[in-house]
Amino acid sequence: MRKLLLASAVSLLVSTTAYAEDIKLGIIFGFTGPIESLTPDMAKGAEAAIAEVSASGALLSGSTVTGIRADSTCVDSAVATANAEKLITSDKVSGIIGADCSGVTGAILANVAMANGMVMISPSATSPGLSTAEDNGLFFRTAPSDARQGKIMSDVLLSRGHTSVAISYTNNDYGKGLADAFQAAYEAAGGSVTINASHEEDKGDYSAEVGALASAGGQVLVVAGYVDGGGKGITQTAIDTGAFDLFLFPDGMIGSTLTENHGADINGSFGTVPGVDPSSPASSKMAAIGEAGGYDGLAPFGPESYDAAALIMLAMASAKSSDPQVYKDHVMKVANGPGEKIYPGDLANGIRMAGAGFAIDYVGGSSVSLIGPGESAGNYREIEIQNATIIDVNYR
Repeated sequence: MRKLLLASAVSLLVSTTAYAEDIKLGIIFGFTGPIESLTPDMAKGAEAAIAEVSASGALLSGSTVTGIRADSTCVDSAVATANAEKLITSDKVSGIIGADCSGVTGAILANVAMANGMVMISPSATSPGLSTAEDNGLFFRTAPSDARQGKIMSDVLLSRGHTSVAISYTNNDYGKGLADAFQAAYEAAGGSVTINASHEEDKGDYSAEVGALASAGGQVLVVAGYVDGGGKGITQTAIDTGAFDLFLFPDGMIGSTLTENHGADINGSFGTVPGVDPSSPASSKMAAIGEAGGYDGLAPFGPESYDAAALIMLAMASAKSSDPQVYKDHVMKVANGPGEKIYPGDLANGIRMAGAGFAIDYVGGSSVSLIGPGESAGNYREIEIQNATIIDVNYR
């Protein structure tokens, strides 16, 4: 009865703009590069939210919403910033979902978004450095900072009795930030890091790097890299040389190609990736949306991508404006309670309620809750490789 009364009130009180718009949102992910196997499902997640709102006719006097893809490459900041600039100046987007990897995200924020007053919500840029980046209130993320993932990784290792590890990280903002955050948490909890060394992307031979890691020793090799890039090379070389047979894979390594690349050779290895229990209302609704759309709704960073798009559109409804300089101040408002909980598949109701001035609490597909400065508090899946398959074994 309460929801029926709310729906009736919304239909009577919702404020609208004077005319419908054709709103465009940029989706800038690494469709090429070291995480290219992850980004298709991420983009489909964002596009599912966009299609849901556009079909509802509930946003700003029946405005339509269209997603426009652009390539961040994940690692080439020059290409990423040029493509982001095109989204703003040529495609005339009103918000950006992305970028994905931390280095290109920071570059777009500093060189493009701030100069143009454009809102960005990243579903997967996790570097702790982004927490303190200057952003003029324009940058948010639905994935948690690696400052939290580092602590989760430490907890996972120690709970399994592993007290000594070697670390190989991709030599960029993401890899270094995660490796350092993890080392600090692990050593503070009593663990020992034998070596914390970088690797470069796109090398044909990682034998020197793996040789140094093997010489240092450790019960587990932590590979803070990319599943389709250097992390793949480090892992395979470690397997081929017998240097390590047990690995911890953080989020940049979790994807379907991890087991396609290494198969049963990584059985027993484990890892961490943002996500919630699939039996939760957030995940079950997200899974249903993915099934209806012909993609994996619970793929790594897919729910976070849906949520990034949804938050932009809900903030527009709350602000009664598609102007980033206006709706940026409403993102935190719609993301956090108290208010009516909004789940995947219920965006039309959320848009109507927010537009009418009712309080909403966007839960979304990742149970997102934003904390200052505009980043997710964070939920994690603990995975394990069993019979060459990624299996969830815990939620943290």
